[in-house]
Amino acid sequence: MSALTVRRLLVWVVSLALGFGLSALFVTLVLPWMGPNAGVPISIQKYGLQYFFWTALPLSLVFVVWLDYFLKTRILPD
Repeated sequence: MSALTVRRLLVWVVSLALGFGLSALFVTLVLPWMGPNAGVPISIQKYGLQYFFWTALPLSLVFVVWLDYFLKTRILPD
């Protein structure tokens, strides 16, 4: 594997981990304060796995864009 391929794989792995981690924090810590739960934490299962996935995927793509820019992996066209 070339160095560029390794960097691209690293961008995807780190971006997905950051996106899903940030979504988990958002769902369990931020959303309860915005709804009728009055600060009581909710689980990802109660939020819904499909909703969690569709929350985490766009956040992961935001991280892909920025890591692609800084690591110069050229995943996105110029």
